[in-house]
Amino acid sequence: MTRWLEEGEFLMKDLFEIKADFFNKLSKFVSSLNKEIVTEHGDWTIKGFIDVFKNIYTISTDTKIISKILEIHIFHKILKFAEDNNFKIVLADHQNYYPDISFIYEKEEAIKFAVDFKTTYRLANNPEYCNGFTLGSHGEYFIN
Repeated sequence: MTRWLEEGEFLMKDLFEIKADFFNKLSKFVSSLNKEIVTEHGDWTIKGFIDVFKNIYTISTDTKIISKILEIHIFHKILKFAEDNNFKIVLADHQNYYPDISFIYEKEEAIKFAVDFKTTYRLANNPEYCNGFTLGSHGEYFIN
């Protein structure tokens, strides 16, 4: 698949192929996650939290809470995706650091992909419309 000019140097064509392949596989993977988090009737598969006293707390509509639950819920799938595609994962050092996850190609560690989790919500009166999301502390990164 990958050809070397000299040790450690990929041909540019190969880099584009690796990037396109990763994007296609990641897109397919993300599309498959819906069945993990939502029932066939559109209900969340996780309904709330339970504490050590067996008190149950329903999930609020706070997107920060929902986002973190989704990350935790699918993390084992993300690890499997990385393993199946010859990537290792590096997590952000701190809560609000970009990116949430870096995928590093095991065959050439100079090839890295940044993935950040963003959540939003749909409007009940317009389910085809996806409401916007904020960039938060990452806004400056994207602007520059």
